[in-house]
Amino acid sequence: METDRSASAVANRDRIIEAATRLLAEQGREAVSTRAVSAAAGVQAPTIYRLFGDKQGLLDAVAAHGFARHLGEKTALAPTDDPVEDLRTGWNLNLEFGLANPALYTLMYAEPRPGEPSPAAVTALGILTAYVRRIAEAGRLRVDVSRATQLIHATGGGTTLALIATPPDQRDLTVSHLAREAVLAAITTEAPATGTPATTAHGPAAPAVAAPGPATAATTLRALLPRTDVLTPGEQALLTELLDRISKAG
Repeated sequence: METDRSASAVANRDRIIEAATRLLAEQGREAVSTRAVSAAAGVQAPTIYRLFGDKQGLLDAVAAHGFARHLGEKTALAPTDDPVEDLRTGWNLNLEFGLANPALYTLMYAEPRPGEPSPAAVTALGILTAYVRRIAEAGRLRVDVSRATQLIHATGGGTTLALIATPPDQRDLTVSHLAREAVLAAITTEAPATGTPATTAHGPAAPAVAAPGPATAATTLRALLPRTDVLTPGEQALLTELLDRISKAG
C-alpha cells in the first residue's frame, strides 16, 4: 500500500512538472498558475501544494527538471586536454540553451530572489566552478577560482539574458563571442604573444596577456592543494589562507 502511494506521488509529480513546463514554454511565466497547472496535469490544486510546498517550489522544480534534461543531452561532451577551450564550449552551450529555452532560462536566472539563487542555478554554478578549477589546475588562471567563476557567471548569464530580450531578427551573436573572449583575456594567461592572432573552433582566441606571476602560481597551488595529504589540517588551513591572499592581491 505504501509503495502504491509513493508511486502515485512520483507519477503526479512528474505529470505536474511536465504540465508546468509546457505552459512555461508556450505561454510564459505568468501562465504557470496553480489553477492552470492543476487543470493541465489533471490533478487537484492541493496536490501541487502537498508535493511542492508552494508555487515557488513548483517553479524551482520546473527549472531543475529543465536544466537536468539539458545536462543529460550534453553528457557525451567529455573534457579535452584544453580546459580553456572547454570553457568556451560551455559558454556557447549556455547561450544555445538560453536562446532555445528563453522562458526556462529567465526563470532560472532572472527571478527576483536576491541572495538566494534557484536550485538549478546553484547546480549550474557548481558545473562552472569545475570548469574554472581545471583551468587553475593547469596553471592558466590569473585570478582565484571564486572570482573567476563569479565573473563568468555574471557576464555569461547577463549576455544571454540580453540576447533573449532582443528580437531574433536583431540579435548579434558576436556580442556573446566578444564578451566571452574579453572575460578569458581577463582571467587566463595562455594566449599567443606575437604573430598572427590565433583562432579556435569558436572564433578568434583571446588577446595576449601578461606572463604568469605569483598570483597565478598561488591560484594553481590552491586548486591542487586538496590532492595532497602531507599537511596537518592546521597547516593546510594556513597555507590555504596565504595562497588566497596572494592570488587575490594579484
